[in-house]
Amino acid sequence: MRVLVVEDDALLGDAIQAGLKQSGYAVDWMKDGISADQALTTEPYVAVVLDLGLPRLSGLDVLRRLRGRGTPVPVLILTAMDMVDDRIKGLDAGADDYLVKPFDMGELAARLRALIRRASGKTEPLLHVSGVKLDPSTHRVLYRDKPVELSVKEFEVLHAFMLNAGKVLSRAKLEEQLYAWGDEVESNAVEVHIHHLRRKLSPALIETIRGVGYLMPADKAA
Repeated sequence: MRVLVVEDDALLGDAIQAGLKQSGYAVDWMKDGISADQALTTEPYVAVVLDLGLPRLSGLDVLRRLRGRGTPVPVLILTAMDMVDDRIKGLDAGADDYLVKPFDMGELAARLRALIRRASGKTEPLLHVSGVKLDPSTHRVLYRDKPVELSVKEFEVLHAFMLNAGKVLSRAKLEEQLYAWGDEVESNAVEVHIHHLRRKLSPALIETIRGVGYLMPADKAA
């Protein structure tokens, strides 16, 4: 899952990026509002972590522009402890949640999981599709109640399919969600991950829609 972090404090931004990468996210990090606004007009993200006190363009203005374009991506704002008015303005401008600095990385990751889950129309923390159970918080996967060991990227590919069960995902769409700017992507990486998932889980779990992409049926028994 690809997220955008917008934070001008170098130490905090680096810590957030490292922590989210450790949790399995692909992370783009912007340090000013203009760069963030440009990224949000061109790149697909499953969530945004947005500081409000940014140079060049305030986080509040970034948020207003984002919602003005009708983009529904979940946004979690970061604010200082004494800036209650900023939190209120951020929520009124379209933010979905907020965290007060300083915060625990575990809580940030948990809040992002909840936002992404709700944005995908899921209410349960565990995902269930075709005999597969996936826990985003522990990166644990069960197939027919037996544990399955997956690599980080295999897990993220499966997570993307389960969040979008019943929808066709192109290879380009999967690459956009799995890799941040600067990541080296081999031309057949997605196909390799899907091959491994079929081998470890079930050959029928993910269908190839020739010329279009891949589909994990929403209610198919694998």
